[in-house]
Amino acid sequence: MSPLRIGVLASHNGTTLQSIIDACEASTLAADITVVISNNSQSGAAQRAKRHRIELVHLSGHTHPDPVALDRAICTTLRNKKSDLIVLAGYMKKLGPLTLEAFSGHIINTHPALLPSFGGEGMYGQHVHAAVLEAGVSTTGVTIHLVDGQYDAGPVVAQREVPVLPDDDVDTLSRRVQAKEKTLLLEVLGMVAAGRIDLKIMARALP
Repeated sequence: MSPLRIGVLASHNGTTLQSIIDACEASTLAADITVVISNNSQSGAAQRAKRHRIELVHLSGHTHPDPVALDRAICTTLRNKKSDLIVLAGYMKKLGPLTLEAFSGHIINTHPALLPSFGGEGMYGQHVHAAVLEAGVSTTGVTIHLVDGQYDAGPVVAQREVPVLPDDDVDTLSRRVQAKEKTLLLEVLGMVAAGRIDLKIMARALP
């Protein structure tokens, strides 16, 4: 079986990207990262791609002020790299309709909570953990889901729970959730690469 060809979109530090890179280089994940697309040319993710000699493409409102042209550029780049699966690894922008249609059922995102709870527009990163603590719930977690045109609304691929401890603050909770997030993502990617998860079946729930 050929390695899974993964295209990654990332905006910030790139720690999730690094976990995928490490697994690919260690051959614990039967996959290759074909391209990293970042909307921030100076992001940590961009620097990680350069260090590991992975093709980096900067595509943003600066390179393409017209949203339709930006969407087309992203879609074309992923198609040209023959990406089998697209991973949004801390990518803070909404994908456009061309990319969503071309790769329907082949785009996954991670979210640091148990969707549908604590999801939606504005719910990302530390904002999620702060909301979890304010709500006083005893359990949060990680969700990996297929991406559609709405924030955090696509079909769930996998979830794992993370307990909220009595003395947790945003930082301590964030660290534990992020660790589980990376572990679960690699598990899911491994199962997709091995044919044990069929995203096409799950994608039937997409609009």
